[in-house]
Amino acid sequence: MASAGGPTQADGPGSSEKLSPSAVNRILMEVLMYFGRSIFVFYPVYLTGYLGLSVSWVLLCMVMATWWKKNRQRKDARFGTAIEFVDNETHVINKELLGGLQMATWVHFKDVEKVDWVNKVLDQAWPFFGMYMEKLLKENIQPAVRLSNPALRMFSFTKVHFGHKPLRITGIQAYTHEVDQREVVLDMHVSYDGDVDIDTVVKPPVTAGVKGLKLEGMLRVILEPLIGEAPLVGGVTFFFIRRPTLQINWTGMTNLLDSPAFSSLSEETIVDIIASLMVLPNRMCIPLVDQVKVDQMRFPLPRGVVRVHLLEARDLLAKDTYMLGLVKGKSDPYTTLRVGNSHFKSKTIKENLNPTWNEVFEFVVHEAPGQELELEVFDEDTDKDDPLGVYNLDFGEVKKEKAMDQWFPLEGVQTGEVHLKLQWFSLSTDLSLLSESADGGACAMLAVYLDNASNLPKDHSEFTENQKHGKHPKEARLTRRTPDPNSFVEFSIDKEVQKSKVVFASKDPVWEEGFTFFVHNVKTQQLSLKVKEPEKKTPLGVLNLPLTRLLNTADMSLDQRFLLERSGANSQVKLKATLRVLTKENPPPKIIPSPPPKVNQQNAKANQGSGGSASAAASAAASSAPGVSNNKNPAAKASSSNQAADSPMVPNEDYLAHRRGSFVANEALRSPPTPSNMRRYDSHSLLSENSISSSRFDISDGASYPEALRTHQGSFGEIHMTVRYASLRNKLIILVNACRNLFPCSESGTDSYVRLYFLPDQTWRHRKRTNVKRKTVNPVFNDKFEFDVPLQEAQTRKLDVSVKNNRMFHTRKRKDIGMVLIDLSQIDLVKGTTEWYELSLPGLKRPS
Repeated sequence: MASAGGPTQADGPGSSEKLSPSAVNRILMEVLMYFGRSIFVFYPVYLTGYLGLSVSWVLLCMVMATWWKKNRQRKDARFGTAIEFVDNETHVINKELLGGLQMATWVHFKDVEKVDWVNKVLDQAWPFFGMYMEKLLKENIQPAVRLSNPALRMFSFTKVHFGHKPLRITGIQAYTHEVDQREVVLDMHVSYDGDVDIDTVVKPPVTAGVKGLKLEGMLRVILEPLIGEAPLVGGVTFFFIRRPTLQINWTGMTNLLDSPAFSSLSEETIVDIIASLMVLPNRMCIPLVDQVKVDQMRFPLPRGVVRVHLLEARDLLAKDTYMLGLVKGKSDPYTTLRVGNSHFKSKTIKENLNPTWNEVFEFVVHEAPGQELELEVFDEDTDKDDPLGVYNLDFGEVKKEKAMDQWFPLEGVQTGEVHLKLQWFSLSTDLSLLSESADGGACAMLAVYLDNASNLPKDHSEFTENQKHGKHPKEARLTRRTPDPNSFVEFSIDKEVQKSKVVFASKDPVWEEGFTFFVHNVKTQQLSLKVKEPEKKTPLGVLNLPLTRLLNTADMSLDQRFLLERSGANSQVKLKATLRVLTKENPPPKIIPSPPPKVNQQNAKANQGSGGSASAAASAAASSAPGVSNNKNPAAKASSSNQAADSPMVPNEDYLAHRRGSFVANEALRSPPTPSNMRRYDSHSLLSENSISSSRFDISDGASYPEALRTHQGSFGEIHMTVRYASLRNKLIILVNACRNLFPCSESGTDSYVRLYFLPDQTWRHRKRTNVKRKTVNPVFNDKFEFDVPLQEAQTRKLDVSVKNNRMFHTRKRKDIGMVLIDLSQIDLVKGTTEWYELSLPGLKRPS
């Protein structure tokens, strides 16, 4: 929920921030370019009026200019596509084949298993599933629909047939190590393209029906608890982690819904119905033994809470154009955030490509890893909003890191990043940790499980009129009977209101639903409950529960029946209310390299001044070879071992295992440079927009390195990186942690940053880089980069890492001050590795 908004930056004259000279120059250049474009556009108009020509000439010129521009863009796009296809022919063909053949999930992902035997079982049992669904629709759904609205009293299913094509499971993934020992978690990739044939009569002669149905999604099945007696599993719980995709072929009067305007509305409505039943936090539960509590299976306590700070974005696309595209404007960006059924929208920033929102949202997390934050950025328009990019973040990453504050690249667009700050809060029963948040966020979470109610009055007049007129109970029984009420429950804490489903025609309704609320002040807030009838204002019963009552109970929970006020004499509601304190957990310690002792630095300078000792010559020889292993450097090995011993995060055994993996990887990297004078890593055209940067030339003879680098005697430093693969998200994650002992490019240090290429992608648009750390030879970056690539493909590629100086002696010479090439085929990506890598400069000639 949107709980608070952060402070905005001060833009007035009292602001303490000062513009740098580069920012002033950039603003002046933007103003000059704006006036230049204006003169270029409006001067022909002035010239036409000055010469006394007709307005039609102006329109003709504009049409010709627009046609020329569009034609040029199409031609450039065709040339660019052709060049990209020639340069990446194998990659493009493989990608098209994978998309065109609709291969199963187990083909793409190694961790997903093939389950032909399950599909054979479904194929054999599908006719009986159709019989069960026909009985369910006619005996349960049909009466509920008739009672929901007086206009649907004649509603009936005339034909129910689920076809001959069964549901297919294209892959299954089992989790046993990442979960509790008494449960098994299965993720099933479900695909259904069925020949469903369902006909209904809404009200004669109005008919409606469905002739086809497509459904795709990931269904999570949890087997818990595992028990020591038959049937070994206490219950089965299944639900969709994310909203499934759905396509419906309508018939009858619903053919009107085939139009674009109504089709999306109807399908969205039906997806919402499915979400209310089977998308988190809702679950379908089947208990297999009597000892299992259904409420704990259907609505367990959440895993935690994530607070999302939507701070800002930068470099968004400009979607608004004027004068037939001749003048490019800006965008009116806003952001939507969705987690399951929770959906929020930020404010809109008018005409800004670098908007600042500073808004805070809070989400309850039921499954981590599994649940994702679905972020979408749009340009607000009067007709249809234009997409500016999307990004999905698995909350398992937030749970592991505890706190994240970084820029995330938007996917589906050429440029654009969004700045998010995320915090993980665990749920605790320790009252000493209860304190109000300073930024307006929640301090606790209330979970409510609504079970049922009993002896509800048939109508509000049943008890109010009897009390008002003093009727005898026998006389009251002689009055006209009214049908049992349709009822639902409305919960509220302050302005936050949530409603249950409607139970029709029952004085003892059963809801079995769960709700969560964020609490900001336990001492003053209370839970208000109202049992209502649809379309009627007067409630059938009221209950007010102060949250302070939960503070003095065992486990901060109440599970009982409560008498309803302003209701019948014996009207009760059964619910369970649980309060939990939001506790912020400290993130795991970051590895920060310690600078070398001053004594060693002084000895190194003395060695350089004296012409180089034997140890300096050995170090220089080791650093001159490309990709030399860091295990060959005794000093680096000793410092790494000491750091591993002092760090509380990595045990000595794990560190030694990581070092052994790094030794194997670095041994494969120690290949001598090729004798060619200049070699390109690929054949991109320098004229295309995908041409590779100049830093990707492999200079083997006569590299144009600065004089200070060519005369440097000693190591060029090391870089500390973490490489691992997130199997649930199917992404390769690279963490650039820090560097140490870099080459000092000035007396005050080095303005360094790290550039990454995921070979063979070496174009400008595939480049990743960190922020610049100024005036230090031991920079700490802590930047994370993600590559959307299958695990099998990632194991065949290499990572090109280069440490660069942002301003190399104020000249245009090469900026490289160290490189390393990491072969991912030599690393166990699933377990991951964290290593120090020795930097080198390939092709650098050392002075004799």
